[in-house]
Amino acid sequence: MTTRMVRKQIYILKRQDEWLKRLAKARGISEAEVIRQAIDNSTVTQNRHSYSFVQDEWQEFIDFIEERKKFPDSGEPVIWNRQEIYEERINKLMK
Repeated sequence: MTTRMVRKQIYILKRQDEWLKRLAKARGISEAEVIRQAIDNSTVTQNRHSYSFVQDEWQEFIDFIEERKKFPDSGEPVIWNRQEIYEERINKLMK
């Protein structure tokens, strides 16, 4: 499988250039490959963090549902109107 490369021209700090050259030499790879690996590592780390965040959010939701299941069920539908909900929110904000 052939991967199409896209040419990019970027500006980096002098200290970054020196670091890049040393790292490429130490690893025996090109400077471009060091940059590509850094981008790949950065996106993998970010995706792991995003997945962890979503997983945590789902767990909170599941825990909430499990707690709600413990409340007694009268079998009667809950009846409310929009005005009551707004008043409840306003009262909470005023406290």
